[in-house]
Amino acid sequence: MGLFENRKIEGITKRVLNLFSESAKDAHPKEFAAGMREIDGIISELIMVPGTVSGPRSAILKLRTLPVDFSIVGVIHSHPSSSYNPSRGDMITFGKYGRLHIIMGYPYNLDSWQAYDNTGKKVDLDIIE
Repeated sequence: MGLFENRKIEGITKRVLNLFSESAKDAHPKEFAAGMREIDGIISELIMVPGTVSGPRSAILKLRTLPVDFSIVGVIHSHPSSSYNPSRGDMITFGKYGRLHIIMGYPYNLDSWQAYDNTGKKVDLDIIE
């Protein structure tokens, strides 16, 4: 296995999902967005991106401000609507940055989110207690 080979991401901690859920609720009706760090195949941390601009239809992350860190695997963001399907803009971001993305729609709970790979294909993740 090469140094930068993509390891399969199998899950996300319930703690991270709950933290994201509360952050999305606080930001509502604007979008909330953050980076995600993977540790041993599990999304285990949210990474706040300096200079992020949140609005009612999008969140703009200044991804160039992030350090080169191969454990940061993608972006998690909220949709103020109840939809957690990717928009056209989301698909562009998916293709440019990272290999895993999560969208959580209103009401921002453990039943209103979906993970996607960098092509927009749905990915199933286990929730790790």
